[in-house]
Amino acid sequence: MRPARPDFLLVGAPKAGTTALHAALARHPDVFVSNPKEPKFWLCDDAPPPHWSGPGDRHSQQEWVWRAEEYAALFEPAEPHQVRGDCTPFYLWSRGAHRRFGAALPEVRVVAVVRDPVDRAHSNWMHLWSDGLEPEPDFVSAFGLQDERVARGWAPFWRYRDLGLYGEQLAHLYEHVPREQVLVLRYRDIVDEPVAAIDRTCRFLGIREGLVTSIPRDNARAFAEPGWRTRTLGPVVRGGAALGQFAPPRLWRRASRPLVGALQGGGARRPRLSPDERAALVEVFAADIALLSSLTGEDFGDWLSPTARGSFDERSPQRDATKERLA
Repeated sequence: MRPARPDFLLVGAPKAGTTALHAALARHPDVFVSNPKEPKFWLCDDAPPPHWSGPGDRHSQQEWVWRAEEYAALFEPAEPHQVRGDCTPFYLWSRGAHRRFGAALPEVRVVAVVRDPVDRAHSNWMHLWSDGLEPEPDFVSAFGLQDERVARGWAPFWRYRDLGLYGEQLAHLYEHVPREQVLVLRYRDIVDEPVAAIDRTCRFLGIREGLVTSIPRDNARAFAEPGWRTRTLGPVVRGGAALGQFAPPRLWRRASRPLVGALQGGGARRPRLSPDERAALVEVFAADIALLSSLTGEDFGDWLSPTARGSFDERSPQRDATKERLA
């Protein structure tokens, strides 16, 4: 009998299309994915998760699976022929996770999805802002608060800069997992060529190709435009999330749904960074982008552009229009 553990990890990065790829793989008959989707087991070290203190952090930590026997139980329902996967995007960022799963799972396959780091950070901020958790209404200002927030004990999802340093992350990952066991996918491949991206992942995992022919849209939020809604409802959501640590997660999610829906109900368009704003942030990532290109042998120079590429939904119409012109 196989040990009850994952055969592959879908490790990141957050807001880079991992949810969409996970949903596509979950449709494949040769794949079994854990429930919950993000158990976060390898972020822990046989102990409860750190006591993060940012808005909503302690509430979300109730769903972390940190006991080894509970983690193993997640994979017991898998059929003998299925490859078993854990999709926790924060594993790419966590050096401790690299060491732990590298030692415990010597044959594990790792799929890392990377996205333009400025677009990723912007999407990360919009996710938290539109859910009422991010108190800073300006993305550039929020980006600059990372070090202060880390010092105050906020969780990894608030690290708008560090989560996008893929070169540093992969360099460390390769110290613990052989390179041939790591597949690096680009967000643009998932959006622009979804079937090819799925089949490439299937080849890497050693399962049949051609059985999944689409990738669902990602988990983008409707944007909450700064104004009376966010000034009034944002503090209520954050206060409720703090109290939510004392209630079952499903109870708080159900209670917060109307509030978050009202926050996002203005029909606002998702904001775009100006070329000057983006250029300043690109500079933060330039050296790491060069490192990523060197490590993978792939050119990521397009990320140095001052033009943002937009969200999954914004890119998809552009992709379809391009295909129509070429047809």
